[in-house]
Amino acid sequence: MAKRPAEEFHTSSESLKKGERPVQPQDNEEVGVFEDEFEDEFESEDEIFEAGVDGRPDIEREAEESRDAMEVDQQTFIPGRSKLKAGESLSPDTSTYEMLHTLSTTWPCLSFDVVRDSLGVNRKTYPATLYAVAGTQAESTRARENELMVMKLSGLSRMDRDRDEEYDDDDDDEGDESTEPILETKSIPLTSTTNRVRTHQCPQSDPSKIPTTFTATMTEAAEVLIHDITPHLSSFDNPGTIITPQQSKPLAILKMHRAEGYAVDWSPLVAQGKLLTGDNEGKIFVTTCEDGGRWTTDNRPFTGHQGSVEDIQWSPNEKNVFASASSDGTVKVWDVRSKSRKPAVSVTVSSTDVNVMSWSHQTAHLLATGADDGEWAVWDLRQWKPSSNNTSSPAPKPVASFNFNKEQITSIEWHPTDDSIVAVAAGDNTLTLWDLAVELDDEESRDTAGVQDVPPQLLFVHYMELVKECHWHPQIPGCVMGTGGGGFG
Repeated sequence: MAKRPAEEFHTSSESLKKGERPVQPQDNEEVGVFEDEFEDEFESEDEIFEAGVDGRPDIEREAEESRDAMEVDQQTFIPGRSKLKAGESLSPDTSTYEMLHTLSTTWPCLSFDVVRDSLGVNRKTYPATLYAVAGTQAESTRARENELMVMKLSGLSRMDRDRDEEYDDDDDDEGDESTEPILETKSIPLTSTTNRVRTHQCPQSDPSKIPTTFTATMTEAAEVLIHDITPHLSSFDNPGTIITPQQSKPLAILKMHRAEGYAVDWSPLVAQGKLLTGDNEGKIFVTTCEDGGRWTTDNRPFTGHQGSVEDIQWSPNEKNVFASASSDGTVKVWDVRSKSRKPAVSVTVSSTDVNVMSWSHQTAHLLATGADDGEWAVWDLRQWKPSSNNTSSPAPKPVASFNFNKEQITSIEWHPTDDSIVAVAAGDNTLTLWDLAVELDDEESRDTAGVQDVPPQLLFVHYMELVKECHWHPQIPGCVMGTGGGGFG
């Protein structure tokens, strides 16, 4: 306590009676003032409150932080619509992903397929494991470096973030640990770029054995190569297994096409293997695996398209019916038993190339198409009428259509178990998920959350450089895999 001169203090000459207290003088000027030893630091409680963490008032500190902060554009950025400025890049909001991993390869793999495994269906535990096969696209001067890559991706952990309360206890298993992803590959040499690759599994007579897995690879050299990749897949789970050169050779090399093509599909209803392939000359061929493992192609092509066959799909519930999409803007439906080799139904669905299509396996009368102008649509095949004299009927009104994308649609696929969910990849570097169960009322705007031209059916937008194909994993709910010029994701 600070010292005071003696004259500032006054003492009473009168004695106090027992139990009495001194009476405080009325003249305040005669009373000594108590001085706090911390007076120089804080003058009042108000100042203590305002000082903040660094001794300055919060208002002053926040104003300085605001001046020094990086300018942030508060407008909604829409991949494929909004343009990045020089020096800008996009990074994903990891809080919106359950799982997100990327993979780069020596050469781009612009086509791939997911391989079913024996690890169970409806898998929700982590780390996840999946198998896939992909074909490379090496530079033309290094074409002999192309390969068919058989892959096992394991250790795919859940995103390291706080889990929402919505997750059930069943999902939070002890095995959901964070691990480093592991990629294992087996290579099958190719001498040409892969345009498209698709897989088919043939069950063994012995249920205890894994199914035989075939691949059909359409190459830039206009050949169709059929491989048995069963040994390659088995080797991942049997250390020490050696793949012989003979096991990497194709079972068959089909040369019925005179031009390269991109349309390939295996029948889901013919176990031993039945394959459709379409080329840039508009011809479609059927190849079947006969008894004894011999592959036979019917040399009478299906014709009728006035442009290249871009995509092809077998019916999910009628083994003799398939559909094809073409650069002539039409989708045609065929019956393989037709002796004329002409389409039963032909419908013009776009004024531009129809690049891709997908037949719903849950609702067999729904067909989705994606066109070169960025529009994709869903069609009810029950409304399509048989064509006459190989002419195309005017397209009936689609069940749903969207022109959100401003570049060509490069891939489209129905969810394997939900007939309202569709995955779409486009040339604007987006992989989007859509929910067709979301209906647009007349009173509602076509704007979502105040953002113009974003349909309410759009669930999710993932930015992926030069994305070309996307596929759902049939055994891991909600898992989508994509590939493009920048690798896998």
